[in-house]
Amino acid sequence: MTIKNAIALSTASVYPETTATAFEMAVRLGYDAVEVMVGIDETSQDIEQVKHLSEYHEMPVCAVHAPCLLITQRVWGSDPWGKLEISAEMAHAVGADVVVVHPPFRWQRDYARGFVEGIALLEERTGIAFAVENMYPWRASRREMQVYAPHWDPIGFDYANTTLDVSHASTAQEDCLELARQMAPTLRHLHLTDGSGSAKDEHLIPGRGNQPVAELLEHLAGEGFDGHLVLEVNTRRSGGRSARESDLMEGLAFTRLHFAAPAELGAGEESP
Repeated sequence: MTIKNAIALSTASVYPETTATAFEMAVRLGYDAVEVMVGIDETSQDIEQVKHLSEYHEMPVCAVHAPCLLITQRVWGSDPWGKLEISAEMAHAVGADVVVVHPPFRWQRDYARGFVEGIALLEERTGIAFAVENMYPWRASRREMQVYAPHWDPIGFDYANTTLDVSHASTAQEDCLELARQMAPTLRHLHLTDGSGSAKDEHLIPGRGNQPVAELLEHLAGEGFDGHLVLEVNTRRSGGRSARESDLMEGLAFTRLHFAAPAELGAGEESP
């Protein structure tokens, strides 16, 4: 059973350490839940092992991130719809209510052609929210390449549920707060991170880039957002276990600090 407004740790945030390590760290550092990124770590691909980790650590799994990356093209076979079916199976087994999914690559033509309708059918049949994530155009020098279909931006399509990733917004040179306002009717899930506007998808610790992450959290709290807040950051260059844990503690503290509805101002008071 997942927690409303869970502040969760993505297992991707401890890479190159393991899925098992992510569960252990999430407990010790004080996170509410875990999002399992299904990746090249074999444990992340095994429903029974993920369920065992959740039960052993008494740590809920709030979401499953389907294997959508280039490096996971062969995880759970080569059929993209099959991957989503297994993702839903894992979600049901561990009590998660969200599967995070990227839009198809353009070369996945059959998958892309029926993607919007197929996601809706999956949600109806499985009872799981398939929250489609905002992506970004790939940039090299002065050129942009559109590699996602029907589009890297989920706005304007008939998705019932979406995921906002702050680093992806930065790479797309968008403002995450404005994006959240546009996604509001469908926004179900947040990947909390940061970016500097680089063409590289940076996944910085929140507050270390130039996205208005604090304002985003305050806005969502004020609007009564009841989805999950997932720290999905890159700690590969943190400098070892101790520094990685320090970074993850910083991200958790930042989130708890800013995800609070602003206090009502008294007459004549000014906002600080």
